[in-house]
Amino acid sequence: MDMTSDELDRRVAVLKRFRELLVGQRDRFREYLTVLDKQNEMIRSGDAEALVSHVELEEKIVAEIFAIQKVVDPMEGLYRAAFPDKESEVPRLKEALAELKAEAVSRSERNRSLLAEKMEGIRTEVRGLRNNPFAKRRSVYADEGAATLVDVKG
Repeated sequence: MDMTSDELDRRVAVLKRFRELLVGQRDRFREYLTVLDKQNEMIRSGDAEALVSHVELEEKIVAEIFAIQKVVDPMEGLYRAAFPDKESEVPRLKEALAELKAEAVSRSERNRSLLAEKMEGIRTEVRGLRNNPFAKRRSVYADEGAATLVDVKG
């Protein structure tokens, strides 16, 4: 089966684009893992403002990963149609992506669990503050029982 130059160029373009998408997605997963590690540090340190910024960054990266995945799926179909009998580096990239994805899920779950523990600790601390008998007592210097009317006729 002889291919025309145009057909060969099209197949090469499909392969290159598919590879670029997979590499881009791999890079996003690596960035996501870095953010998850930083997020873990923020949870442990209790830095709420930094944690919020890392959560926002995490949401952005996850959105990018899903956007790339929407393009990868149809591109994979084109790749399989263009190269039905060839093996290339694409399966290795897909395996690496699967490993990164599993690692990201694992680290994200670890962070959720740690955050839940921290939140429970804060809830316990707040309950302890509410049950403090000294917190309910008014100060002896409070402005209670002060005269509001004065008899000037005397």
